[in-house]
Amino acid sequence: MSARTTRPHEIVERALELSTADGCVVIADEQSSANLRWAGNALTTNGVTRGRTLTVVATVDGSEGTASGVVSRSAVTSEDLQALVRAAEDAARGAGPAEDAQPLVSGVPASPDFTDAPAETTSAVFTDFAPALGEAFARARAGGRELYGFANHELTSTYIGTSTGLRLRHDQPGGTLELNAKSPDRSRSAWAGRSTRDFKDVDPGALDAELARRLGWAERRIELPAGRYETLLPPTAVADLLIYQLWSSAARDAAEGRTVFSRPGGGTRVGERLSPLPLTLRSDPHEPGLESAPFVIAHSSGDDASVFDNGLPLAPTEWVRDGKLERLVTTRHSAALTGLPVAPGADNLILDAGGERSLEEMVASTERGLLLTCLWYIREVDPATLLLTGLTRDGVYLVEHGEVVGEVNNFRFNESPVGLLGRASEAGRTEKTLPREWGDWFTRAAMPALRVPDFNMSSVSKGV
Repeated sequence: MSARTTRPHEIVERALELSTADGCVVIADEQSSANLRWAGNALTTNGVTRGRTLTVVATVDGSEGTASGVVSRSAVTSEDLQALVRAAEDAARGAGPAEDAQPLVSGVPASPDFTDAPAETTSAVFTDFAPALGEAFARARAGGRELYGFANHELTSTYIGTSTGLRLRHDQPGGTLELNAKSPDRSRSAWAGRSTRDFKDVDPGALDAELARRLGWAERRIELPAGRYETLLPPTAVADLLIYQLWSSAARDAAEGRTVFSRPGGGTRVGERLSPLPLTLRSDPHEPGLESAPFVIAHSSGDDASVFDNGLPLAPTEWVRDGKLERLVTTRHSAALTGLPVAPGADNLILDAGGERSLEEMVASTERGLLLTCLWYIREVDPATLLLTGLTRDGVYLVEHGEVVGEVNNFRFNESPVGLLGRASEAGRTEKTLPREWGDWFTRAAMPALRVPDFNMSSVSKGV
């Protein structure tokens, strides 16, 4: 097999043939990306990249249990396979029994396109988008503002083969658009972002118009002190907070008393009400427009994932149902430990709250409060309460009597997403959104805006 022409499924099959371990999982990820970048109303760079990563999981049965070894390498060719497989087997034989050991998944029907060539993106994905971006540049230039940002599209074809007979394949497209508008003196800045599967549903002209309005709001500057304010969190900010909540919802950690989902005295808070609003937080690999892998893809084991679960089918999962905690993230191993249902994490997140009002309509009904643009530099302070700290960015606006009256200074906040769900007084309509902070890792989200009566702006920040 030539290194240049070997297809991913052939690499997977050859790695399985080379394995002498008791069990083997091979994951081939073929990724391609296309991007555009711009600054000062002009394109600066564009490019297309391609790459391959191969992960081999070897399992070895011993008298004390099953051990696993995992090795991942990029740019793997057929000539590299034997060394990679042996490295995984050596790692397994040198390791102690794996705590999360389970029989490798079997019995899942093969993907009909497993032997097909990987899907690839190209610069053609921007065929309609690029001219529209050029028109946005012209309007911005005429309006006295400068646009900066980037558009990125990725397409990853993942192939999973196992010694138990699994042959699965998933193609995952994903795109992000981030657009930042600045005044010529750089004293005012506004941001907007969108996620997309194919760049056919994003309108840079509409985003530029939104940013122009925000820069106009910022012409009046109002200084406010730290404190608790009624605050409208846009969908992007809600996504950033709830994605972190999902990442912090491993069932085992909760059962061991280490997280906000631990019940005092032992056990978990599954079944407890988290919000008076009829909020349903869920993941569904088949959600229209937010489709993600319908089976587990685990390149390593951790609190919320297990390499032994590779290929396990994923079902729609409600993490919170009608305001009550319904599920925590479990592997087969942690489900057995905690007595909770098996519920692996999926690669999208949706919050349904039954609201019908847009963010603009929520602003119009606000007597006095703050309207945020987005959050960034989010860090955990206390896992027991899931207290997070972070900063506002690219525009915090004061709303009075239903109208935005100016831009205020940025703040550092201290809040728990679980606490916010419990105190939110209104949720708007759910819409696709791009998380600003976690957009490099998690892009498939749909959230409503939330009204929080007493959001804690703990200190003033001088950032923009």
